[in-house]
Amino acid sequence: MTSPISSGVPWSRVPLLLADELFCVAHDDRTGRPRLHPRVLGLGLAAGLLGELVLFGRVDIADGGGIKVLNREPPADALAHSTLSMVLAQPQHRDVRTWLAFLAETAAESVAQRLVLAGLWQREERRRLGRARVTYLPTDTNAVFWRSVRLGRLLSSAEEIGQPDAVLAGLVAVTGLVDAVLWPQEDREPGLSRITDEVKRLSWPLYHLLAFTEAAVGDAVLAPR
Repeated sequence: MTSPISSGVPWSRVPLLLADELFCVAHDDRTGRPRLHPRVLGLGLAAGLLGELVLFGRVDIADGGGIKVLNREPPADALAHSTLSMVLAQPQHRDVRTWLAFLAETAAESVAQRLVLAGLWQREERRRLGRARVTYLPTDTNAVFWRSVRLGRLLSSAEEIGQPDAVLAGLVAVTGLVDAVLWPQEDREPGLSRITDEVKRLSWPLYHLLAFTEAAVGDAVLAPR
């Protein structure tokens, strides 16, 4: 991914990969603080990473929850390449819920690092009482804020929505980020209805991914903390 900072291209015209878009929506554009519980954030980003592999034509997800590798050729993106490599290295594990739980452990850090490389976020390390605390902050608050605005406008318009944005909208819904996208009250109900319609139109692998992610998020919310 070419950084607009070095290329001179405005952020509003630069497409981000699925998990990157979700990361921006899921974090405050000024403070960088997550809007979700870490478990839910991890599962949402894990689903984003698996969704990228589906969109790249590398894996399929069946209604029974099994992941099937369709193409072993590494994607151009380094993180997607790494995710596919992990799936290929564990042929005994094909359950999507297993992979959601596994990838959720490191998804936030992995996606944050990809965004740092893209120039949209920056890593900060602070030490207190001998311990290091790593945080990530937007390099441009408007650029991060725009990701939520863009999706909200898309859902509130009659414009055609492609599969990547339809999956993103579905992940926003199942992780509880609707308020971060559809904040004008008059846009909320039409926007939610649009999300439902767009999710129904998704290819079966992506539809199944959202369904299993919704179930995993439900379990995470109900689990003792």
